[in-house]
Amino acid sequence: MVDHIPLVHHIVRETLTRVPAHVNRDDLKSAGLTALVRAGQAFDPERGAPFTRYAASRIRGAILDELRQVDWASRSVRRRGRDLERVRTELTNSLGRAPSNTEVADELGISVAEIDSNDSDVARASVLSLQASEVALEDVLVSSTPAPSETVEHRERLEYLVAAISELPERLRVVVQEYFLAERPMAEIAEQLGVTESRISQIRAEALTLLRDALNSALDPELLVAPNRPNGCAARRRQAYFDAVAERHATGRHLHAVPDAASA
Repeated sequence: MVDHIPLVHHIVRETLTRVPAHVNRDDLKSAGLTALVRAGQAFDPERGAPFTRYAASRIRGAILDELRQVDWASRSVRRRGRDLERVRTELTNSLGRAPSNTEVADELGISVAEIDSNDSDVARASVLSLQASEVALEDVLVSSTPAPSETVEHRERLEYLVAAISELPERLRVVVQEYFLAERPMAEIAEQLGVTESRISQIRAEALTLLRDALNSALDPELLVAPNRPNGCAARRRQAYFDAVAERHATGRHLHAVPDAASA
């Protein structure tokens, strides 16, 4: 645990680059260190996962939980607030005037009371944030942008996805890049690789399974399905792939590729 304290500092620094300035570094560090201790106590080397990757997953999860706790409104309130704002904008454009809450309720299929309640929750959260901090006004107004924790979580998944694609076996990587990123027809990819379209479909399915398992291995270990033969060759190859993805992500070699993946 002591040896991995720098890992906590690294993840905290990485997180602070993606959240508003009012987020407290010490709070995140405290949550991360607590998660590191718990990871050390719960770690089971017999499961085959390296401690660094296991601890990093627990630390990031704890930091995300901390961000959710300090957010001024729950995720459900923020999400419903964004839905209401979107519908209000659409109705304003179509009606040529600001819609009433009754019109918004009819459009969403909910009651006016639910709209009033959500508006009240969002307004109360905004008032609390103005009283509790000295940040600029534009930082606390209700907006359609994701909450800080959602932004961090989305960015983290994108980074792991880029690393996972980069570490795929060559043929699988080519199919993923050409089909999903370049948006080329399956027939063209099949001709390029000299195989049938059905084989490209099989390769794509195999690649998607590996990508899903790699992301779950790093971010949601509890969702990872154990192989039927944990000590078999296939299981060892899969674990080696997971380790390579984690190493690539940790060293940051994939960061320059993230904007391309995000735009795709």
